[in-house]
Amino acid sequence: LALNPWDVMLCVSGTAIACENALVVAIICYSPALRTPMFVLVGSLATADLLAGLGLILNFVFQYVIRSETVSLLTVGFLVASFAASVSSLLAITVDRYLSLYNALTYYSERTVLCIHTMLAGAWGVSLCLGLLPVLGWNCLHDRAVCSVVRPLTKSNVTLLSASFFLIFLIMLHLYIEICKIVCRHAHQIALQQHFLTASHYVTTKKGVSTLAIILGTFGASWLPFAIYCVVGDPEYPSVYTYATLLPATYNSMINPIIYAYRNQEIQRSMWVLFCGCFQAKVSFRSRSPSDV
Repeated sequence: LALNPWDVMLCVSGTAIACENALVVAIICYSPALRTPMFVLVGSLATADLLAGLGLILNFVFQYVIRSETVSLLTVGFLVASFAASVSSLLAITVDRYLSLYNALTYYSERTVLCIHTMLAGAWGVSLCLGLLPVLGWNCLHDRAVCSVVRPLTKSNVTLLSASFFLIFLIMLHLYIEICKIVCRHAHQIALQQHFLTASHYVTTKKGVSTLAIILGTFGASWLPFAIYCVVGDPEYPSVYTYATLLPATYNSMINPIIYAYRNQEIQRSMWVLFCGCFQAKVSFRSRSPSDV
């Protein structure tokens, strides 16, 4: 087969995703201090994105080296499960951030740990089921009329995936709006206690709301075009449309480590220890709480 530049870009994207997230997984596994519910969720997200990156690489290799219908189904199912787990982990992180603010006094209880593990078990279980659907027969290998813009997935399959994404996006949007309300309310209460609204309170509140907007905006900008095209697109359209919307979706897994891991002070300190073998006390790190946005 002639080498498709879009496939090359997806493979390069997958390589970058795998390298970034492999480092995050290694840091979390290496550091015993990173065992809090927040870092368990970050580790789940990094693991899902790592698998998605490996899936993109394997898809490229099998597409140009080993051409097989069975291998194609397995690869597509692997990618669907990985990206579904990534999006589900993002939802779990959003729920955790909301609960850490709404129930701040009971956040560090055993109930929270159980809730986190239950959310992750449910997220990975549903993602695995979605990934198995093409392998178990929900594909269009023998009936091209039901194919979607993402072969060999059927139209009904991608419609289900898109509908699930839209639902998750709306839930995240609602939760982030509630988080913004809580943050603004806390800032106002602090201002009332001090009898005036200082510039620092305004800056902190504005920064928190801006960060939430960036997080949700990045997620939506990455996945919405692809999800919408999966619903309205036709398999007879040029494949370049599918590639042009799918490639930005993969960038979300590339940006996730920067937003949720590398900005965290505890992760930065663990990276310093991991790479340098020592920690210089003169370097100042500020531990971020689970509610930091």
